[in-house]
Amino acid sequence: MSLLIASLNSGSNGNCYYIGNESEAILVDAGISCRETEKRMKRLGLCMSKVKAIVVSHEHSDHIRGIATLAKKHRLPVYITERTYLNGGLSIDKELLRSFEAYQNIRVGQLKISAFPKFHDAADPHSFIIAFNDIKVGVFTDIGSPCEHLIDHFQQCHAAFLEANYDEEMLENGRYPWFLKRRISGGHGHLSNAQALKLFKDYKPQHMSHLLLSHLSKDNNCPQLVYELFSRCADHTKVIVASRYEETEVYHIGEPGKRRERQIAGVQTALF
Repeated sequence: MSLLIASLNSGSNGNCYYIGNESEAILVDAGISCRETEKRMKRLGLCMSKVKAIVVSHEHSDHIRGIATLAKKHRLPVYITERTYLNGGLSIDKELLRSFEAYQNIRVGQLKISAFPKFHDAADPHSFIIAFNDIKVGVFTDIGSPCEHLIDHFQQCHAAFLEANYDEEMLENGRYPWFLKRRISGGHGHLSNAQALKLFKDYKPQHMSHLLLSHLSKDNNCPQLVYELFSRCADHTKVIVASRYEETEVYHIGEPGKRRERQIAGVQTALF
């Protein structure tokens, strides 16, 4: 048995990640529209009927923009902390709301979701590990600095969505105003290429088969640069750059020694 994962979109224009087994799945965040989420899943051969919940990392609009419509239309429970809900301005039917706290295990069918706090300029931000049997997939984006929580959880993963938001030189020399540059790089913003690469090089477990580099900045990063940086030290790990314009293919994350991937859509989507 394996976990199926895909990025439906990844970037400041919207974030949405699909993780599931053969019979049930969750979405981590839903920052693109309901229609676009449905369309991208259909192209990948993924069924919305298998999605059993949405899990919310924090309240920024690029992570929650599509949640209200998606949850209402498909009657999906939304797992969200109380502070995130209060600060997000969401309108969700009460019967669909599910509150969680840090270090709490969430059960969605056979999927177990573990939440832990992260450094980000939001009310109550969390990262997640999604587990099925002994297979674990991490969603680690919108992180200001790689804390001990991140290091510990990263080492458990068979696959991970890992933020590589900006190139330090491009950010420093770019057009952003000073206050925004400091917000991004100041410890409660986003992970740089260098920070993410150090985490990958120092703590990548031997059983990690896939790394999906996520939430790249449109103005302060380059997908080809990021791909080359991580590929040099990837060994057996497949490196994918998640696009801000389209979905990735679907990857099957299997138990050690049983790794396999399958391209559901039939055609490799362009990354850059």
